[in-house]
Amino acid sequence: MNNYYSDLLNSNKLQKCYELAPPRVKQFLRAEIEFVLNEIKQTDAVLDLGCGFGRVTAELMKKAGKVVGIDISGESIELARKIIGDEKRCRLHTMDAAELKFPDNSFDVVICVQNGISAFKTDPLQLMKESIRVARKGGTLLFSSYSEKFWEHRLEWFQIQSEHGLIGEIDYEATKNGQVICKDGFKAITYSKKEFLGLASSFDVQTSIYEVDESSLFCKMVVGGKSHT
Repeated sequence: MNNYYSDLLNSNKLQKCYELAPPRVKQFLRAEIEFVLNEIKQTDAVLDLGCGFGRVTAELMKKAGKVVGIDISGESIELARKIIGDEKRCRLHTMDAAELKFPDNSFDVVICVQNGISAFKTDPLQLMKESIRVARKGGTLLFSSYSEKFWEHRLEWFQIQSEHGLIGEIDYEATKNGQVICKDGFKAITYSKKEFLGLASSFDVQTSIYEVDESSLFCKMVVGGKSHT
């Protein structure tokens, strides 16, 4: 299902997923935000891809000079506007992350966290290409996926979401090896260090991989100057 997060899992339903998260998952979500905030300066313009109802966008406002959040779901963007309020340093748009409507060299930092690279259901190379296009030279891109070490906690969280009717019934025969698959078409995969480095090798970026909190795998790319670690 190409538009699951636009058609079925958006706005208040998406927000509910995070409210139901068990303590270990909330720790993971917080650790991701802290890692991202440590990469941001007060003068930075930051683009939040797949911002949903503004969960991370609101946190970015505490650090960045300017924040732009985009999401494919108009309903999620409307909820984000209500949550964030009238904040002049923040703009929110309904937009496809693979077809960004911003000029080249617009942002200092572009983030795509909480496994958005899987959730967006788009070509990951196109997603990275567009992110690099709108980033300034020397700018930072942060893409995250799940660590293999987090599998049991991640599956528990998806089970809770399924039990509350937020996603479909989990297909346990197909759900394994980092893939969560539901009988209604929902599918979430993960990206490994090798896969991230393979994607990044197509671009002129300096790439580093970090495991955070034994829950997230972050691919950090700095635009200009190839190097991979």
